[in-house]
Amino acid sequence: MMPGQIPDPSMTAGSLPGLGPLTGLPSSALTAEELKYADIRNIGAMIAPLHFLEVKLGKRPQPVKSELDEEEERRKRRREKNKVAAARCRNKKKERTEFLQRESERLELMNAELKTQIEELKQERQQLILMLNRHRPTCIVRTDSVKTPESEGNPLLEQLEKK
Repeated sequence: MMPGQIPDPSMTAGSLPGLGPLTGLPSSALTAEELKYADIRNIGAMIAPLHFLEVKLGKRPQPVKSELDEEEERRKRRREKNKVAAARCRNKKKERTEFLQRESERLELMNAELKTQIEELKQERQQLILMLNRHRPTCIVRTDSVKTPESEGNPLLEQLEKK
């Protein structure tokens, strides 16, 4: 009998392999009389070649062992690459952090030096103003043409106002 062919009702249940489990009845319980009245279309569908091969429709067949090995090898390579890339990324981040830390320390030192220099210049300016004030009474220069340090404005502000 060809797969997919409708079975002859005169055949016994023993001559149809696996028919009992497909119909839900034990194969010994099916007689020629019961087969005659059975729903022939359902039986024909149930004894199709796919059922005998035990292939389930809608599911992929299990991959061959070598495919599983190849897949596992690809996963291992991908994990190894990811591991190396992650280590490289961590090292790069660590180097960047160290660079920024050194740069921060350098800028803090420079800021401290500039603040010290500003204080020194302020003190020097104050001393120059004192010297000028001490010299003024003995100076013969006309006082209307010279500005005193107290009346002087900030030169930067004066330049900004002119613009």
